Amino acid sequence: MTNDLVLDETQLLAALRERDEAAFVTLVRRYHGPLLRLAMVYAGSRAVAEEIVQETWLGVLQGIDRFEGRASFKTWLFRILINRAKTRSERERRTVPFSALASSEAGGDEPAVSPDRFLGADHPDWPNHWCAPPTSWGASPDQLLLSKEARDLIGGVIAGLPPAQRQVITLRDVDGWSAEEVCNALDVSETNQRVLLHRARSRVRGALESYFGRE
Repeated sequence: MTNDLVLDETQLLAALRERDEAAFVTLVRRYHGPLLRLAMVYAGSRAVAEEIVQETWLGVLQGIDRFEGRASFKTWLFRILINRAKTRSERERRTVPFSALASSEAGGDEPAVSPDRFLGADHPDWPNHWCAPPTSWGASPDQLLLSKEARDLIGGVIAGLPPAQRQVITLRDVDGWSAEEVCNALDVSETNQRVLLHRARSRVRGALESYFGRE
């Protein structure tokens, strides 16, 4: 986050404490998308996720005078959303705490890359080395990634990821959050965050390799 953005947000929060409607609208526009994506991880439908986000913004208005800035506004905001989601879970028994999803998906022995792509441990010359290494995407991978078909593919793969992996890769690679911001907002360990991101990126890359291999 740049100094200009920090200054801008400080001014917005000061205006919000004065109940400036324009400041509130600016913050909603800035964070609504990421909030909704996280709420979708907890909720069973977009309608429920939208309600959680609305409850989050109500919580912001109710709590802004008590916000002391010990954490960033972004971290505080997303913690409000997580608390609202947990409260709704207790009331409706149909949302799942993100920390539970993250621990479940980061644990276990799920490989990030299929074992079929490696030589066996008993290979005489190259034990455990690649037998099908990552393929080249050609001379202009950036141009290929800009194609609508490739973007749609990436979006489809991310949408099909397990919930915690989907949220972490969305915050890191779509919304541009730092690892520290993700850990603070989602209340997950740095190790779990790293494993979830690695597994998610591996799935996306695997799908892109197959796509470009057909080109």
